[in-house]
Amino acid sequence: LGIRWYKAPEGVILCGPSGTGETLLANAVANQSSATFLRVVGSELIQKFPGHGPKLVWKLFPVVEEHAPSTMFIDGIHAIGTKRYKSNSGGEREIQQTMLELLSQLDEVDLRDDMKVTAATDQTETLDLALIRPGCINRKPEFPRPDKKTEKYIFQIHTSRVMLADDGTSDDLIMTKDDLLGANIKAICAETGVMAFRECRMKVTNEDFKKSKENALYKKQEGIPEGLYI
Repeated sequence: LGIRWYKAPEGVILCGPSGTGETLLANAVANQSSATFLRVVGSELIQKFPGHGPKLVWKLFPVVEEHAPSTMFIDGIHAIGTKRYKSNSGGEREIQQTMLELLSQLDEVDLRDDMKVTAATDQTETLDLALIRPGCINRKPEFPRPDKKTEKYIFQIHTSRVMLADDGTSDDLIMTKDDLLGANIKAICAETGVMAFRECRMKVTNEDFKKSKENALYKKQEGIPEGLYI
């Protein structure tokens, strides 16, 4: 009975399309946890000079250990965790060396219960198998696109502090064929408040929601890349 038969997973990769809430969940867990939370962006581990990327990874883990119990969150881990292949490019070799150092450090984390590694990516299919094998980062919860019921709930969260007019509803947006992500809905709700403020109105109308969707998601002007708006 005294034998410990279960061990918490060494690491977790949050997988899903960009905007579904992987980073948001990591931040929420950090706020509710008593453990130290250290956030690293994967692209920041790619350094200009050879050897600096692996050295940076090597320096990070002692910091995580020093502040244990702790969790390190690597946002966009696909920047350094892509599948390995033979390349003559010095930049590609540097990225692969950085990932190998990360794998080495993850093996050390496996020996401690008070250090965990969490990561997020929207490109799971590009990750190296050594990184997501059992015993390394062996939990891969998926974040699917929200269904219509979830979209409505997210709209309610972001409009909870907004004064709505009698016809101020997001139902028309939810019923469309567009698959809105959590980040899209947040942008739409923020835009509705800006539109009402510009017109010196205290309440948001249904027309504000329609225009905000167009502005936040689809508006394209000459000389402006698609996906950006002014």
